[in-house]
Amino acid sequence: MPQLYPPLEAPKRLLFGPGPSPVAPRVYQAMQQNVVGHLDPFFFQVADEIRELLGYVFSTANLRNLAVSGTGSSGMEAAVANFTEPGTKLALLTNGFFADRIGEMARRHGAEVTRLAKSWGEPFDAQEAREFIRRERPQVVALVQAETSTGMYNQAKPVCEAAHEVDALVIADCVTSLGGMPVLVDENGIDIAYSCTQKGLGCPPGLAPMTISPRALERLRARQTPVQSWYLDLELLDTYYSGHKYHHTASATMFYALREGLAMVAEEGRENRWERHRRNHLAFVAGIQAMGLAMHVPEGHRLWTLNTPRVPEGVDDAKVRQYLLERHGLEIAGGFGPLAGKIFRIGLMGYGSTADNVLMLLEALEEALAEQGYQPVASGKAAAETALDRAR
Repeated sequence: MPQLYPPLEAPKRLLFGPGPSPVAPRVYQAMQQNVVGHLDPFFFQVADEIRELLGYVFSTANLRNLAVSGTGSSGMEAAVANFTEPGTKLALLTNGFFADRIGEMARRHGAEVTRLAKSWGEPFDAQEAREFIRRERPQVVALVQAETSTGMYNQAKPVCEAAHEVDALVIADCVTSLGGMPVLVDENGIDIAYSCTQKGLGCPPGLAPMTISPRALERLRARQTPVQSWYLDLELLDTYYSGHKYHHTASATMFYALREGLAMVAEEGRENRWERHRRNHLAFVAGIQAMGLAMHVPEGHRLWTLNTPRVPEGVDDAKVRQYLLERHGLEIAGGFGPLAGKIFRIGLMGYGSTADNVLMLLEALEEALAEQGYQPVASGKAAAETALDRAR
């Protein structure tokens, strides 16, 4: 009998956009293991290992660490749904798309949202942020530590200090920092942090790692109204992961993947991993600047995991991205919203953050820009090689 639907064969892609990032072979191997039931003792063994490893990767002594079934946005929704309720005042620091998404979720949960807004990619002044929080005196403060829309790394510590002065909880989006940059939950004073699996951790999308402080748990238990989202209710989820009582059918395969991704971070050492990302980021930036391109985010505020060079004048970013995909099977992303057509978003994160990938990316990008008529000032690859040699 003829095979109407032959086995699926996905194209090979080099993933250097804002996520997903390249998946480590060890993670793929883990995903080939036998599926067990969502109440199987082995599943809970894996979940317990994930709980412990998340504490290490988030740099926290928190005991309430978990992986929520869903992408990073499910972690965002869980944070908002559990720690806001009708009438909660949430102070939002926004300088990009994903901070605004937090605000929209909070509004839908009945919170009163007040905003300190900057242009996409403009850093917050620490004193301005402190004064904003002291003036508004909210119950919750939210910020995006790693803004995926811009490549911006926002400093959490001054925000957390001011928030705790007024007895507010702090929610931090660490989607593009976890596994590639210092998140430092305890040192910064973050109360609720969430991330994803498909970026710095080098896994496929599908889970949202979270960590919750004891202070936040006290506030959660003192809620005056039930959490509106049954599926994302953190107390119900704890009865599943800690109490082993049925809540939903979690994917054993995704838990295997996350366990391996986190184990790889622990084996490399988080500080070594951060340094690898920093070194490769600086080499990439050296190459970009040698070519005559400018970075969108000011120095000192850039993500090491996601680079955002500006599109040169007269260059069509969509055609550059199309060329890279068609000729090299290489995926990068463009900007959106007010940055549409103005920046490239080029990820070097997790398993994909290597010196070889830095050089390959710069060489391919130079070729794609030349097709658009842009002539680099100097060789980006050569400048990156020099930077990498100096870093050794």
